[in-house]
Amino acid sequence: MRRVLGLVVGLLIGLASTGCSSPASSERTVRVFAAASLTKVFTELGGQFEKSHPGVRVVFNFDGSSGLVDQLKGGAKADVFASADEKNMTNTVNASLTSGQQVIFASNVLTLVTAPGNPKKITGLNSTLTGTKLVICDVAVPCGSATTALAAKLGITLDPKSKESKVTDVLGKVTSGEADAGIVYATDARGAGAKVEAVAIPGADQVVNRYPISVLAGAPQPQLAADFVQLVTAQAGKDVLGAAGFGLP
Repeated sequence: MRRVLGLVVGLLIGLASTGCSSPASSERTVRVFAAASLTKVFTELGGQFEKSHPGVRVVFNFDGSSGLVDQLKGGAKADVFASADEKNMTNTVNASLTSGQQVIFASNVLTLVTAPGNPKKITGLNSTLTGTKLVICDVAVPCGSATTALAAKLGITLDPKSKESKVTDVLGKVTSGEADAGIVYATDARGAGAKVEAVAIPGADQVVNRYPISVLAGAPQPQLAADFVQLVTAQAGKDVLGAAGFGLP
């Protein structure tokens, strides 16, 4: 009897050590690197994806697009990359980090945001910004590159208090009261709701950021990665993106 019990215990220990008895062992993870301005919409789409793919978990890394490229070049493993501009996607292509076709799935334009009620009476990228605390994105990231291009087109010089590494940080400084105004994407202003007041920038439609998405080379879950890209570019993705204020191709 002792010998039989010993064999049973040994078998159970062996099963536990191999993970055969653990439901979690069957879970698969899709890792998506995405521009910070996609945080809300991709989180929603990630929830949809998990519901339609039982046993699959979507893990996001939201950051400035250039920072995400640096992480990928440094060896970070991911399945999907979605950039807020074509320049950073091109950088991943040139570094042989992508696999397959890059698809444009959305677009965005810039706007000013202020505290609710616009207490400083800012009307645009003009003299009403004088003496105010303006925050913009660093030129290395797409929102900063677009800000620089727009200022050049309008023939103005900006004097920001700080330059942030992602657009959500710009928005955060305005909502926290650290800044009087910030230049963000129209979708960020819309997503913030009553926390900010949006002030349209005349001519902003002259500088449009287009968002590409791609499966990454060496993706640990290539088929699931392709499925996620399909969701983003299909009607379900367009519905969520359009509702958030993104332009659609």
